[in-house]
Parts: sequence; C-alpha cells; structure tokens
Amino acid sequence: MAGLDTARSRGGALMASVAELEARLETLKAARASGVRKVEYDGNSVEYRSDAELRRAIQDLTEELRTAQGGQSRKSLTVRMKKGW
Repeated sequence: MAGLDTARSRGGALMASVAELEARLETLKAARASGVRKVEYDGNSVEYRSDAELRRAIQDLTEELRTAQGGQSRKSLTVRMKKGW
C-alpha cells in the first residue's frame, strides 16, 4: 500500500525518486480510471479493497510527491482576515 511505502521512505530505507513516485501515481490513476483495484509496480502487487481506499492511496502519494519536489504540504492552511470591507 502507499501508506507502507510512505512509512518506509520517511525512515530513509527506501526513499523513492521523484520519477518513481510519478510513475507510481500514474499507475494508480490509470488503475482507478479503468476500474481495476489491483496494481503492480517495482515488483510489488497491491490490491485495494475499494475505490475509496485507492483514492486515498492516490491522495497520499500525491502529497508524498509534492513533498519530494520541495513543495509545502497541504495539511496546513493559513487564513487571513481583515475587519470590515
């Protein structure tokens, strides 16, 4: 699962390159678009139980890719307000 890959990469043992993350993301997106829940990459085979689980894996991998590219995580939100118009 993408969560396992994420956990491993944070530990530094299996840090994937940006190109590898992009390839995995495209594989997941293609599988979801075609209705397939089983994907294979890098010699691993993963079967997702539902479309929701596959969607979450895509979201997680997108976030990991954004971080690997030096982008800021979307888990933070800054709200600025002014009083009046």
